[in-house]
Amino acid sequence: MSGEKLLQVEGLSVRAGSQTLVREVSFALGPGECITLLGESGAGKSLLAQAVMGNLPVGLRASGRIGVSGWFTPAEQGPARRPLWGRTLALLPQEPALALDPLMPIAAQLAEVHALVRGLDPRVARSAAGQALEAAGLSDAASSYPWQVSGGMAQRAVATMALAGGARVLLADEPTKGLDARWRHLVVAWLQRVQREGGCVVTITHDLRVARALGGRIVVLRGGEVVEQGDAREVLDSPRHDYTRRLVAADPAHWTPWPQPAAPGELVLCARGLVKGFGVRRLFEGLDLDLHRGERLVVQGPSGIGKTTLGNVLLGLLPIDSGRLQRADGLSPQAFQKLYQDPVAAFAPFVSLERSLKDVARRHGRAWSTVLDQLERLRVPVSLLQRRPDQVSGGELQRVALARVLMVQPVLIFADEPTSRLDPITQQEAMAELVDSAVKTNTALVLVTHDDDIATAVSSRVLRFGESGWAEVPAAKAAAAEPVGAI
Repeated sequence: MSGEKLLQVEGLSVRAGSQTLVREVSFALGPGECITLLGESGAGKSLLAQAVMGNLPVGLRASGRIGVSGWFTPAEQGPARRPLWGRTLALLPQEPALALDPLMPIAAQLAEVHALVRGLDPRVARSAAGQALEAAGLSDAASSYPWQVSGGMAQRAVATMALAGGARVLLADEPTKGLDARWRHLVVAWLQRVQREGGCVVTITHDLRVARALGGRIVVLRGGEVVEQGDAREVLDSPRHDYTRRLVAADPAHWTPWPQPAAPGELVLCARGLVKGFGVRRLFEGLDLDLHRGERLVVQGPSGIGKTTLGNVLLGLLPIDSGRLQRADGLSPQAFQKLYQDPVAAFAPFVSLERSLKDVARRHGRAWSTVLDQLERLRVPVSLLQRRPDQVSGGELQRVALARVLMVQPVLIFADEPTSRLDPITQQEAMAELVDSAVKTNTALVLVTHDDDIATAVSSRVLRFGESGWAEVPAAKAAAAEPVGAI
């Protein structure tokens, strides 16, 4: 390790009252170095990044010391580090829905970073923003508002903004979440570029492919404590701690596929000749689709190609431009349900999770004890229910959202990247709960995922979207169609 240290974290702890959420974490990074934080959802990885930035949620308190380029501040003095934001110390946040201004077009937000953080002339700032968006494949979305683009496109937009200030210390929290292989590879290349240019990177990820591609060192967290750390290849190839071994073994590449339904059940949805576009862009046309009870259909394709839009059309949340869409007779309005890609957008922001769940339980006549049983199977601590959606981790909220949807016992579930924020162990458990519940209740499941291993495990029927159109293909063929890269 070189003598110069860009980031030094010494004895960092985070507490909520008397409860310790992160305990005594220490590491140091010099120019060109990186460290990857792995661990279970809710282990404190994002809290660690927020504590380094000095941006912890209200009610949490940090202790320890943070050094940035040799300048140390007590961890609890977060405001002291704010002058470093953007130029020296930058965070790529986990939730783009919360990080982007919904009232400002994407290009204008990025240009503002170049102008205010880098001090560029407004005209030069707009030009720099345009170039960065083109490199991220977002030229067509430059004038769009955040709510008009897909989750993957918003993720790339946030990444361009986090990198725009040229900070030498970058904290990247789930930077490839919701991205297909092509864009995952690009974001990893961006992080590696920061290192090549003399910066350092702390990456939080649940994707073991990303951890392996980045190399460097790995720190594994569980329950807020470091249980293992070392060279990335050594940790992933020869894990020493039992939890790390379980984490690696639970990677979707090792999953056993679920048995396929013996025969499709009753028809629940019939689509013929569906056409949908936004502005001058046609997302899909001439799309025919039958969905039966018990079926598991996987939808795949590049970010922004129209997968979420298709789900919203099937659910009746968006009108079709032309074609015919018909539900089976006798279904209630709540028979079709959606698991959102960004779970934070699916909950009332100022209401506790317990209130949200109890409202749904009361509406559908479900006993509260059955809800608690569901949460226990998903390993959601009951203590979390007293918090608001913004006070829990993305992975924890994703599991609460799954419990809420299963409570309704729908006929069809459209699950949009429902496990993207979960560590491999929790991801496997949550997917098993989703699929097993669908099997038990004979529910049709439409699953959007960029992970080919998950697609293979869940279903052999895949609807594949591409720039040239759509087609139904076997899962193995869909996996082979993904670009080959470093990850």
